[in-house]
Amino acid sequence: MSAITTHVLDTAAGKPAAGIPVRLEGYGGAVLGNATTDDDGRVRSLGPATIAAGVYRLVFDTANHAFFPEIVVTFTVTDPDQHYHVPVLLSPYAFTIYRGS
Repeated sequence: MSAITTHVLDTAAGKPAAGIPVRLEGYGGAVLGNATTDDDGRVRSLGPATIAAGVYRLVFDTANHAFFPEIVVTFTVTDPDQHYHVPVLLSPYAFTIYRGS
């Protein structure tokens, strides 16, 4: 499993958001992985299985799903031994991001 995973839920429809492209970037913009949310709205494999401490970005291409063409989440990995799960709750005009488990 990847050290960083995500999923997107369409809160307006009350179901997973399938087909959303997601990109994982390291600090400075180096692309570490690309994936698309599956039928369950999840990305289980995105980038390496282990990562170093540092700043990372998840970029969600939401142009076909919401008012926002892109959602960019910048976060800090402090403990490389942990798994980092970053879910997105998406509706046409709002989104919420949190650290999951």
